[in-house]
Amino acid sequence: MFGFIGWIVFGAIVGTLAKFLLPGRDSHGCVVTVLLGVAGALVGGFLGRTAGLYQEGEPAGFIMATIGAILLLWIGRKLKP
Repeated sequence: MFGFIGWIVFGAIVGTLAKFLLPGRDSHGCVVTVLLGVAGALVGGFLGRTAGLYQEGEPAGFIMATIGAILLLWIGRKLKP
């Protein structure tokens, strides 16, 4: 159970930091911010493994998770009409 709660806390921190570093008008709530952070960690881990920074099975670091969340936030803003 701690793993699940840990992902929520990590996602909240990373998602909030991504929104802080990429300011703009967002009407997202807390749940979307957590999901943004968790998805950012997954994207950051994928990008890190692709670039050779991480081995298979290693989780993304805090910086790569934040970069992934910023990337997802930027893409979401570009796709929004």
